Amino acid sequence: MTTVEPLEFEKPIVNLERQLAELRDRAADSDIDMSSEMKRIEDKLTKMKGEVYRNLTPWQRVQIARHTQRPFMLDYVEHSFDDFLELHGDRHIGEDEAMPGGFARLEGRKVMVIGHQKGRDTKENLRRNFGSAHPEGYRKALRLMKMAEKFNIPVVTLIDTPGAYPGIEAEERNIAEAIAFNLREMMMLRVPVVAVVIGEGGSGGALGIGVADRVLMMENAYYSVISPEGCAAILWKDRKYATEAATALKLSAVDLIGLKIIDEVIPEPMGGAHHDHIAAAGNLKRQVIKHLTELETYDKETLLKKRYDKFRSFGEFRERGRR
Repeated sequence: MTTVEPLEFEKPIVNLERQLAELRDRAADSDIDMSSEMKRIEDKLTKMKGEVYRNLTPWQRVQIARHTQRPFMLDYVEHSFDDFLELHGDRHIGEDEAMPGGFARLEGRKVMVIGHQKGRDTKENLRRNFGSAHPEGYRKALRLMKMAEKFNIPVVTLIDTPGAYPGIEAEERNIAEAIAFNLREMMMLRVPVVAVVIGEGGSGGALGIGVADRVLMMENAYYSVISPEGCAAILWKDRKYATEAATALKLSAVDLIGLKIIDEVIPEPMGGAHHDHIAAAGNLKRQVIKHLTELETYDKETLLKKRYDKFRSFGEFRERGRR
């Protein structure tokens, strides 16, 4: 079993787990009864886990969302979907491995699944561009969505990106136009679309595959117009205020469900999805199936109208009378 690398706020928990493991090993190697001491530590550990994980701050959830052992897009494809057949290329520039996609089955239902893919080591991150897609990634995503529409197959997108790639090459190939075009075309797709933020949901890079009939979020994911560090650098002139920025941005699933930006929060195993990929994938699968089943009852015109109304309802404001 792979050892999970603890985050800073989890280190007191890890220390207690280490003490408990040492006591168990000592008890196994001797005839000394240590059951009462082990029970005391077990109780303390249970209480500490509850206090820590039930009261996570927005910044702590951001840290969990970025954990390198967290399940990525292709992990969810492996554990939640069957018969995945990856398709490649945007038919204009080339392939973008930061944005895999293809046909799959979800409990026998044919779907088109598309998402951002990160890497766990330097080599894979260079291949996947740290989950930041180029324009051709978004154009490939739209090509696959249009193919799904042609065959009347629902679309599932799995969002996990710090943002679209901001380099010169992306600007040369018009990254802003590629994302903007996706926003318009996804609004008019005549098949059900379910988007799930599985980790980082950063800026237009996330929204470029996020216009959906249902937008779901894993419990410890985040979804924001800007990263906490970027926000802190602009507003506080120092990235060290990222903790305060994370709170102000209202980027957690708990905040966004209250603001009606997302439609459902998908629970994760205690401590985060990286502690149990299989359980997290099972939770995602159940919720995606539930929402697709409901969406498939709508006729095309009702589907489009509800999607339009959903996004038009965002950003409520009040006008104050003139004096």
